[in-house]
Amino acid sequence: MTGRKPELEDGSIVFARVSRFLFSVSMLTIAAGCSTSGGGTSAGTTPGATATAPVVQGACPQVFLRDGTAYHRVYAKGGQDDATKIVYQASLAETTRKCTINQTNLNITVMAQGRLALGPEGKPGRVKLPIRVAVVDNTTTLYSELMQFEVEVPAEGVTQFLFTKDNVAIPGGAGKQSKVFIGFDEGPQATQ
Repeated sequence: MTGRKPELEDGSIVFARVSRFLFSVSMLTIAAGCSTSGGGTSAGTTPGATATAPVVQGACPQVFLRDGTAYHRVYAKGGQDDATKIVYQASLAETTRKCTINQTNLNITVMAQGRLALGPEGKPGRVKLPIRVAVVDNTTTLYSELMQFEVEVPAEGVTQFLFTKDNVAIPGGAGKQSKVFIGFDEGPQATQ
């Protein structure tokens, strides 16, 4: 070693290469967690116990946002369709899923990224969003649940959230045409 300090440019190149490598490894790890396959029992499982195994992503039903259910807007009482009377509006965008299978069921974890913004009539605090998760195989509904998902809105009036629903169980032999739908409930608009 000559005692010479490496130049910033050389350090930046090394840092960039290491950062790209770490990013690539992280993304592969995430992808492997979502699309690994396996079978048999996991470590620590006693014989005869119900074991779960990850499912190849292609066998895990895809998640879809139905038209008209990706957005939700709430108006103050008597202010329907008046932009100055919006309490809040929310939207769902990116979705993903993860599946495991046991001897009887395919268990799905459904996730969706969302955003909520207060309107002119809104106030910071807790908001309950009506989110429905449904699994449909052609015309047969295999699963449907409406949840009131709470989101804390800060003083800034805008926040992002991650909706997660675990243990969406459908029969293990469900058809390959199964689809998971997620969205705001299609019922009547709520008013506050």
